[in-house]
Amino acid sequence: MKYLITGLGNIGEEYKNTRHNIGFMVLDALANASKIVFEEQRYGSIAHLKIQSRTFVLLKPNTYVNLSGKAVNYWLQKEKIPIENLLIIVDDLSLSFGKLRLKEKGSDGGHNGLKNIQQILETTNYPRLRIGIGSDFEKGKQVNYVLGKWDKDEMLKIEQLSETSAQIIKSFGTIGIERTMNQFNQK
Repeated sequence: MKYLITGLGNIGEEYKNTRHNIGFMVLDALANASKIVFEEQRYGSIAHLKIQSRTFVLLKPNTYVNLSGKAVNYWLQKEKIPIENLLIIVDDLSLSFGKLRLKEKGSDGGHNGLKNIQQILETTNYPRLRIGIGSDFEKGKQVNYVLGKWDKDEMLKIEQLSETSAQIIKSFGTIGIERTMNQFNQK
């Protein structure tokens, strides 16, 4: 059984540790904890993680957040992974900082990365792990906020968020999305 776990983010040093790159940060933390490394391949960086006879293909697209659909579609096809075994890890302005929400399907919620994935895959029926980044910005400053760096206090919490997100990813692949949502979605 294979799973495609895709963390959304932007490539390049200038985007490192920005709110929009929380998907990359979660996959980097999972890879580091699992002692696996990413390799540059077509449309992104790829790492393979084995857990209980399951293979997790970790993908950090190199297509920038807003064009992630091409990379997701390519790796779903290449690895012959069914769409229900796809998990997108994405930042979410509508959730308070640190809140995690696993969903089986849903709208793009105004997120251009999800919008592109849904356009390319022609469906909204795929799982996503939404990570709250808050919305502490002035009107008209959304782009600056999502592309802004985490502050010191937030960075201290990112490690725990990444650990919990890694548990969710592993649970998604081993016990299924329903039981994982019941266990991890905060009320």
